[in-house]
Amino acid sequence: MAIRNIRLIGDKILTKRSKEITEMTPKLKMLIEDMLETMLQAEGVGLAAPQVGILKRLIVIDVSPEGDSPIVLINPEIIETDGEQTGEEGCLSVPGKSGLVTRPNYAKVKALNENMEEIIVEGTELLARALCHEIDHLNGVLYVDKVIGGLHSASDTEEE
Repeated sequence: MAIRNIRLIGDKILTKRSKEITEMTPKLKMLIEDMLETMLQAEGVGLAAPQVGILKRLIVIDVSPEGDSPIVLINPEIIETDGEQTGEEGCLSVPGKSGLVTRPNYAKVKALNENMEEIIVEGTELLARALCHEIDHLNGVLYVDKVIGGLHSASDTEEE
């Protein structure tokens, strides 16, 4: 496993749509392991493959306080949302900054797991926010495009 470099805002790869994943390969397994390690080391709650320079539809999320129950989603697709929440959001690709973003308070996502089996993940609050945020990355959208009232220093907010 290896820590990968996180691409920062301004990098063109962050504005491109990622490609579907059609099969699990040793290289893809290594990417998943590297992304989990990179996210943990950076103290993030989510990471999308484009953030480490790979245009593949792959995200990892871990909103548990202990960092012991990561979610790996391949080709994730939001199939249902409900409610609304507005809160501080940050991003590992936009270090030191955060801003208010409105997201659904509930999100239901269909995806494949590491075994290429279809799964459904449902989440509320922080998990719903992380799911929407990371899936946005796969579509070339950064949270800064959705910020209400501008960015500010993220000295006391958690980064995603």
